[in-house]
Amino acid sequence: QVHLVESGGGSVQAGESLTVSCAISGYLSSTYCMTWFRQAPGKEREGVERINNYGTSTYADSVKGRFTISVISRDNARNTLTLQMNSLKPEDTAMYYCAVLFNLNTNCADYGVADFTYWGQGTQVTISS
Repeated sequence: QVHLVESGGGSVQAGESLTVSCAISGYLSSTYCMTWFRQAPGKEREGVERINNYGTSTYADSVKGRFTISVISRDNARNTLTLQMNSLKPEDTAMYYCAVLFNLNTNCADYGVADFTYWGQGTQVTISS
């Protein structure tokens, strides 16, 4: 079983930075896709940035040049997924979720929200202008 626990959310001013983390416990398969999603009130959940087992990352246009995803692996059963967010904007305000999908049969970027098997509980990020 795989468990995901997010942390690091909070409230900051526009232009400031924040890092959210996701502690992932449980053994990973040889191929995986780890993704940060976010959902603002009244809006659909959207993929923000994702990374696969090869270290290849893809990101939404709205966060290009501002957000960076990374994975810190202590061993196969303990990994931390982080999202460094710089130059934050009020429109970045949302609940941020980490999610993991294993045993890929296509590109990480091709998977949608419904495809992800494991989810964290979410962490709130609020940006004030």
